[in-house]
Amino acid sequence: MGRYPEADLSKLRLISVRDRPTKVSVDDFARPSADGREAEALLARMPRQLGAEKLRETVAAIVQARVSGRPVVVLAGAHVVKVGVSPYLVAWMERGIVTHLALHGAGAIHDVEIALFGGTSEDVEEHLQQGTFGLVRETGEFFFAAAAEARERREGLGEALGRKLEEARAPHADVSLLAAAWRAKIPATVHVALGTDTVHALPMADGAAAGETTLRDFRILAHTLGEARGATVLNLGSAVVLPEVFLKALTAAVNLGASLEGLTTVSLDQIRHYRPRVNVLERPTRAPGARGLELVGQHEIVLPLLGEAVLAAWSRIGTPIANL
Repeated sequence: MGRYPEADLSKLRLISVRDRPTKVSVDDFARPSADGREAEALLARMPRQLGAEKLRETVAAIVQARVSGRPVVVLAGAHVVKVGVSPYLVAWMERGIVTHLALHGAGAIHDVEIALFGGTSEDVEEHLQQGTFGLVRETGEFFFAAAAEARERREGLGEALGRKLEEARAPHADVSLLAAAWRAKIPATVHVALGTDTVHALPMADGAAAGETTLRDFRILAHTLGEARGATVLNLGSAVVLPEVFLKALTAAVNLGASLEGLTTVSLDQIRHYRPRVNVLERPTRAPGARGLELVGQHEIVLPLLGEAVLAAWSRIGTPIANL
């Protein structure tokens, strides 16, 4: 026994998802077009300056990576799900544009709640005062059942969550990032920092299962980054966890022989953050031909434009990349 007392979380008063109001509904989610041509036309009319040029470069880098048979890795923060732009990443995965999806714990939780319940995100301040913030029984039961199965089956946490959403016939699995990755048969990894997510306070929380399976996901990401040469990696809205995970996984990949030549990294967020700048844009891009591209803007505005423009470029893949 340790020296210090622990809170007895078995005594927590949990709530049902049916009794929790949410701020985000699946009905509010974006609806990607079939071919993205309207956004492409808008992008063509934008000035050849600064952020508009970076946006064009990002579109070309994503498509060029896939045309060249190189990975496109998306690191997505929770805000991407909460503002309803997941359908663009789903559309990319369905078309073979994204080859690896990485989420942190909060992103996975919001994605699971959208898939299962059609709503997520709550009034944190109000529920904190009531002592019920995040204490939703159904979310924890699903999350840790997946983690336990993943541990038993030697799966990663992301793989197990996507598989279980599909097996459960989640009502909104069509807009779930994890379920889409499972359907597309691409790696989806979930990178948990214990103590940061709502489900960690629940009495059914299983640190052993979450820890083992998220560590397996780290190794899966490091394996993907073994093909970093000529790849494109996008960090969408994670300010701390995913940039740190990316840097450590990339270090392991380089140690095992990966080249960073020609790597393109992209960071998109509402404001400029320290870790995405140094860990994503600067430190990994010192090799010949490597570069970092920064896009600053609200996800619910910039990501639909980027998403549609990539779909348009992908739909006419016969066009030389330089002309996209």
